[in-house]
Amino acid sequence: MTTPKFGTSGLRGLVTALTPALVGQHVTAFIAACPIGTGVFIGHDLRSSSPDIAAMVARATLGAGVNVTLCGAVPTPALALGAMRAGAAAVMITGSHIPADRNGLKFYTPQGEITKPQEQAILAALGQTLQATPGDPAKNTDICAQYNARFKAAYGGALGGMRIGLYAHSAVGRDQLEDLLAMLGAEVVVLGRSDMFIPVDTEAVAPALRAQLRDWAAAHDVAAIVSTDADGDRPLVTDAAGNVVPGDILGQITAQALGAQTVVTPVSSNTGVDQLLTVHRTQIGSPFVIAGMESAAGKTVGYEANGGFLLGFQAQGPQGPLPPLMTRDAVLPILAVLCAARASSVAQLVASQPPRFTAADRLQNIPTSDSRNLVRGLAGDAAARAAFLNGLGGQEAAIDQTDGLRITLQDSRIVHLRPSGNAPELRFYAEADSADAAQTTLMTGLAVVRRMLGL
Repeated sequence: MTTPKFGTSGLRGLVTALTPALVGQHVTAFIAACPIGTGVFIGHDLRSSSPDIAAMVARATLGAGVNVTLCGAVPTPALALGAMRAGAAAVMITGSHIPADRNGLKFYTPQGEITKPQEQAILAALGQTLQATPGDPAKNTDICAQYNARFKAAYGGALGGMRIGLYAHSAVGRDQLEDLLAMLGAEVVVLGRSDMFIPVDTEAVAPALRAQLRDWAAAHDVAAIVSTDADGDRPLVTDAAGNVVPGDILGQITAQALGAQTVVTPVSSNTGVDQLLTVHRTQIGSPFVIAGMESAAGKTVGYEANGGFLLGFQAQGPQGPLPPLMTRDAVLPILAVLCAARASSVAQLVASQPPRFTAADRLQNIPTSDSRNLVRGLAGDAAARAAFLNGLGGQEAAIDQTDGLRITLQDSRIVHLRPSGNAPELRFYAEADSADAAQTTLMTGLAVVRRMLGL
């Protein structure tokens, strides 16, 4: 059995490996190593395994003598906001976009997501024992209402008259987002609601889903279709034709709409934003983005290529202030882009951005050791890189090893290979001066990598 891993995305692994003992060890280490304030808020997504794992977390927390507040099925950023306002820590049970046979735990202190130093402190504290007489858990059923109220105060009726499709699937925030869109004045058309768990990766949207989104857009006369991943911290937005807007483009549009001065974003994000704002690049993962935001100056925001957005200052919405939230959020970029598109359309708004286009996908079920060996081999061997790029019809101009291997070609295209940190996957990112060139580079590059891996 594969051992679950603890890292940038928290604890992740096969459901069968997330035993009460293992979960309890990590929860105890979190309590021992990190500030927890007034207690621990616990929430979960809609995977069938999540309520049982939430119960494991609650038992371990109560057994350590810590107050527990059960919040039920709620989006990750809503849980984080509620916990922070209560001066409490939080644990979210979710595997995000990965399949239902896997799950995980995300840890939050009263200040927000755990940092990289706190991650190391938790690892060092594994094995500690904290025992106390368990109390009774409290319940909080207002998490989503509180989360929506924050956006209502800032955006008012800003979506009045807009007809918006909502791809509900099995997203934990589907009802919360439907309520919020209606609260802000939109007519909401609910699409694709599912009782079965559907893993949606907003950074690598499957071709079948892309086709379905286009079909829905044509059938329902909507200005856009919106959605999130399973736990509500990564957005999905299409234009009126159902074409998916890349997450990093959502991020740079949102940054401009909020009046940000500085953007902190991973090395994998679209480089068009460099023409618009001051940009600091990091490794991939929200803890790295948060660390970069804390050291940046001015009105600072952060986002990832998956679209998850972090607000580092008190911004101003159409109707009122929007307080900062230093955790990855899906709803803010959805609202900001819809509002910004009211004067024209989502497609026109996207077309007004600098002409740099990205495409991303992944090779699944690739052992992490194989992915790392491939990337390590290319990084250390110029001849191997030249052979790899020859298959893409290009030549190397520069390389960047901030996170994985990112190669800039002489024709300005960019290819980026990165082993996933939380699943047996190899990520491939491509960037070019046209959407067709980016997509062609992606598909050709994936084919070359498959051959290199003997697939």
